[in-house]
Amino acid sequence: MEHLKIQQSANAVIFSVKVVPRSSKTAIAGLLGGMLKVKLAAAPEKGKANESLVEFLADTLGVKKNTVTITSGHTSPVKTIQITGTSMESLLDKLNRCCK
Repeated sequence: MEHLKIQQSANAVIFSVKVVPRSSKTAIAGLLGGMLKVKLAAAPEKGKANESLVEFLADTLGVKKNTVTITSGHTSPVKTIQITGTSMESLLDKLNRCCK
């Protein structure tokens, strides 16, 4: 995950995610233009895909659900994610372990 564009703020990391809703399964599908590409089984209706994305990222990265926030792109397939209480190194380490 070396080419994932991540910003580190005081106590959070911020990165972009490209979401592909209505996929056959929910999984990380690699990188796309510096963004994390995530396939979601959920449909993009009534916030279901956004909720599924937050839950999936929290489970995959081993963080609490309330630390994962979609800061922009709520109605777009490209979303900006903020995870508080973690570092860039920790995030990259967890992504590398889960996505080999």
